Amino acid sequence: MSDAFTVLWTHDTCRALRKAGRVGERPPVAFSGLHSSLPAWIGAAPGDDVYALHVNRCEVFVVSRMRMLDIERHDCCGAAPAAWDDPAYPGHGDWSALGAGGCGAMAVHVDATPVRFDVPIPGDLLSRLTWRNARGRTRGLKYVVDGRLERSVSLQGFYRLTPESADELAAVVDGAVRV
Repeated sequence: MSDAFTVLWTHDTCRALRKAGRVGERPPVAFSGLHSSLPAWIGAAPGDDVYALHVNRCEVFVVSRMRMLDIERHDCCGAAPAAWDDPAYPGHGDWSALGAGGCGAMAVHVDATPVRFDVPIPGDLLSRLTWRNARGRTRGLKYVVDGRLERSVSLQGFYRLTPESADELAAVVDGAVRV
């Protein structure tokens, strides 16, 4: 059985995607890293879904659902850097806003839904979403008030959803695709 995770994309990341004209396009890659400058896709395996979330004015949006394919360097990534100032993944320059230049970045190839900023998570679902850690403990979001997220701190990171929450987020994304 596959797992599902969430990752928070910052305002800077989302602004860069908009500016680069990536809205409506499917990212072929995301980036993982061990440094705090990038989300570490620890625990994710091929076949797992990762929901990229964005918070704007206390509302949480699903920007893209990415199904992890692998963490291998392929021809599409371009030549490996020969010097420290060479781009790490020149073949994915169009998607560098997702962290290609991050410290210790590794390309995570994905099959993703198009990037969009108009798929809100309903407020009642926001208060029900739960994540579980490696020990099996679950937690919900903090700072949800009247269906709005007052602070995004409990979304910052890379977290495994409970199966029920993964199903509910999938329904939100699938419902938006049909519109």
